[in-house]
Amino acid sequence: MVRHFTPRSLAQALSLRKDPGLVPYSGGTDLMVSADENASYLFLHRIPEMGGIVEDDEYIRFGASCTFARILESPLAPKILKEACLEIGAPGIRNMGSVGGNIGNGSPKADSALVFMVTDSKLRLASAERERIIPLKDFYLGRKKLALDPDELIVEILMPHGNFDNYYYKKVGPRTALAISRVSFAGIMDVKNGRIETCATAFGAVSDVIIRLDKADEMLAGRTIAQAKARKGEYLKAFDTGIVPISGRVGVQYRKDVCMNLLGDFLEVNGI
Repeated sequence: MVRHFTPRSLAQALSLRKDPGLVPYSGGTDLMVSADENASYLFLHRIPEMGGIVEDDEYIRFGASCTFARILESPLAPKILKEACLEIGAPGIRNMGSVGGNIGNGSPKADSALVFMVTDSKLRLASAERERIIPLKDFYLGRKKLALDPDELIVEILMPHGNFDNYYYKKVGPRTALAISRVSFAGIMDVKNGRIETCATAFGAVSDVIIRLDKADEMLAGRTIAQAKARKGEYLKAFDTGIVPISGRVGVQYRKDVCMNLLGDFLEVNGI
């Protein structure tokens, strides 16, 4: 028999989370695909602290139960995140699915997680006894393996303020709608007065975790466009070495070729 609990506050949810047998449930769009009739669920959609989008001096703070539809309506969400959310399923999925669930599913194909990764976002994790903030890139330990303790919940996703307007986002799938990614890519380049302030890239659906080679991206940061062109070959080589695809629905070489083509296009549209 299915048991369920619907807390109305974060404190109540964290107290219930002490029971490792309770499965956190927000929108359930991933969870219900393999629902267990004997499972016990901790419903999180009625907790105000986990459903909104607010900002402070440092971050845009997305509650983990915030739906993709709410992100699409929010003036605080950057365009790159909205574009990724539009690629997620049908309207019904976007109305129910949550960013916390998308991240907590642990899949390298998660559309919103790719954007949170490329923007160097962090996670606020909490239990009844403690709270911690970790970079999203440190949260993924392997496919479906998360740095989440059994008594913890993902409470918020913290996106640092930044200039994300000059972005490049592509999702490659077998069809134009309702598709699971075969390869996905997000790139952000902030250029001021002819100099690259920041360069960030991320690749999804390629390996066991989303690929973020920040050391390679640092090759272009602080450079003029002309200087970046001079380092283009070295930059591309770092990614050619660093991207190690796994086999799956499509071949390893296909994934590698698509990654490098998308990266090259990202550079070209930015004049590099």
